[in-house]
Amino acid sequence: MGDIKKVRLGSEVFFESLPSWFSAKRIGLLSNQASVDSSFCHVGDLIQAAGGNLRCLFSPQHGFGAEKQANMHESSDGWSVGLRVPIFSLYGAVRQPTAQMLQEIDVLLVDLQDVGTRVYTYGITMGLCLEMASQVGVQVIVMDRPNPIGGINIEGNLLDQECRSFVGRYRVPMRHGLTMGELARLIVEEAKLDCDLRIISMEGWQRSHLFPDTGLPWVYPSPNMPTWESSLLYPGMVLFEGTNISEGRGTSLPFQLFGAPFLRQVDLQTKLAGSGLDGVVLRPVTFEPVFDKWRATTCYGFQIHITDPRRFRPFQLGLLLLQALYRTHPEEFRWLPPPYEYETEKLPIDIIIGKRGITQILEEGGDIGDLESAWSTDLEMYWEYCQRFFLYAG
Repeated sequence: MGDIKKVRLGSEVFFESLPSWFSAKRIGLLSNQASVDSSFCHVGDLIQAAGGNLRCLFSPQHGFGAEKQANMHESSDGWSVGLRVPIFSLYGAVRQPTAQMLQEIDVLLVDLQDVGTRVYTYGITMGLCLEMASQVGVQVIVMDRPNPIGGINIEGNLLDQECRSFVGRYRVPMRHGLTMGELARLIVEEAKLDCDLRIISMEGWQRSHLFPDTGLPWVYPSPNMPTWESSLLYPGMVLFEGTNISEGRGTSLPFQLFGAPFLRQVDLQTKLAGSGLDGVVLRPVTFEPVFDKWRATTCYGFQIHITDPRRFRPFQLGLLLLQALYRTHPEEFRWLPPPYEYETEKLPIDIIIGKRGITQILEEGGDIGDLESAWSTDLEMYWEYCQRFFLYAG
């Protein structure tokens, strides 16, 4: 690979050349504990060290410290002892800042590490902030960060309107190929927002970059993203949240493990033989989650080893695994019922996939390739459409 030239984050570009208004305007910050520069300095500390008037923090799902687990583990408003400002939770009593909250600031800075997947709620929280900011006249500045799973490969169906939810608000595919800054630009156009939006672009990032190519340290953005490989697996393995199969939560390898007490490893391996999976190896393992599904119960399953991250297609893997599990374990496999992420009626798997009817195709043994072909035209149109929002080449 040779020497890796370190990418400069949007926050690093911003603080190198501060705008003239910086010390005069009241600043809000949407961030969490992973909002640090390449020297591990938190952007909130950088704002105050540079003389900025930081008035409040906004925290996304999992809390400002990324301490809360997923799916309805809400966080409350709080107080930052270090920064001496209030923290408004956007995953608790509200999921969108109120007009009153935003009236306390002039500018909202956004610095969140996304993982390039539609159902990861940080992009949705940013979008909800943009929607409210456009109503009350607050400027939004997104300090951009890498899409850790790259800006070239995209996968999955576009979100159907009937499956819109807190894990799917904007019409993008599961693996959307955008940075947070690019996604913000798309949201402003799609939602027809009259928003004063500015993006502070990174320097040195290319669309072909996977996270190891950036030279940046990985700081986990949420409790189940301990490594960048977790983020690469996430577009497919997040589907397991809609099933009774453990996706590895409650272990040290979330999204890298899957299994259940009833899973017959040999049967699943036999079913998957010849499926043409690229860039990945499944290794049989046994594990015991300490929380979440199958807590304190021995599970039989697999660890997913990525052997070629550029060829690996995580969403395809997720679909293939779900189909194989349903076909080999029809008596034990289940699609979980609601509630899930504030949705009380629709099946979790439907709002995660973002389209109804896919589960029936999987159950009936439909060809995954045909399924992908069915939405290929939509993907091509999406890719052509979203290029107007691109900030980076390569």
